[in-house]
Amino acid sequence: MFGKPYSTLVFVLLFCHELSHAQKKKETLLSEKVTQMMDWTSKRSVVRMNGEMFRRFVKAPPRNYSVFIMFTALQPQRQCGICRQADEEFHVLANSWHYSSAFTNRIFFASVDYDEGSDVFQMLNMNSAPAFLHFPPKGKPRQSDTYELQVRGFSAEQLARWVADQTDVQIRVIRPPNYAGPLLLGFLLSVIGGLAYLRRNNLEFLFNKNLWAFSALCFTLIMTSGQMWNHIRGPPYAHKNPNTDQVSYIHGSSQAQFVAETHIVLLFNGAVTAGIILLCEAATSDIDTGKRKIMCIAGICLVMLLSWLLYFRAKYYGYPYR
Repeated sequence: MFGKPYSTLVFVLLFCHELSHAQKKKETLLSEKVTQMMDWTSKRSVVRMNGEMFRRFVKAPPRNYSVFIMFTALQPQRQCGICRQADEEFHVLANSWHYSSAFTNRIFFASVDYDEGSDVFQMLNMNSAPAFLHFPPKGKPRQSDTYELQVRGFSAEQLARWVADQTDVQIRVIRPPNYAGPLLLGFLLSVIGGLAYLRRNNLEFLFNKNLWAFSALCFTLIMTSGQMWNHIRGPPYAHKNPNTDQVSYIHGSSQAQFVAETHIVLLFNGAVTAGIILLCEAATSDIDTGKRKIMCIAGICLVMLLSWLLYFRAKYYGYPYR
């Protein structure tokens, strides 16, 4: 009479035992993975992974931590200059997190080099580098887990904002001290001070209008060309298509730019400005007619560089001017 209930009870107990055993095994495996990741991170803030490590510690469950991975190609034969710049910024971010007082095992930073993990690139259908992906603790990566490198650049500050968006972990970026700027500023001030001392009896050049006008013009050209945007976003100088090896100096989006673009804009703006100055001088100067004609022709040629408006058509295809 008690046979069937007894069998059911035994089955339930065995099931609970197996479930408990599986849960303990899962917790043990998870603990081993976290311990191993922490051990690697203690030696290097960015863990270098190959295909086997990626599949075991990133793709395979269980996992209760996020992994931010930079996919790159640092070998010299790959000739990826952008990869090295991005690698430096990624290490700045990882070091800032590693030595932060808020450091936990909640997130880790890793890298996969194409020559060490080409199978990972094939697995993820990736055909370009560098690239940054976030692998959350649960589920598959979403669209927002792919970093928009061409739009946001690869500066450590921008990467830190992306990490905060994905995990709510705030990382204060701390860069190693760079004494190049203060040294250059000190050298410049020393040169200016030395010149002022040598000409201490004749400082009329400080009141030279042309000198101040030229300085103001240079500052304006630098600011209007997008140099400040480059300083904030840290975009690459140009982009090389890994499939065709074609180098693009102008970004295809109106929301981003390469460093090369700012140089192009600076040169064109400077040429047009010089052309207008020459035309003004040709019209008001008292020099002989021959020189004024030369200045006028040179000024017109430079102003005709306004055709560089075609540049905007490469940035915004609906630009109305031809």
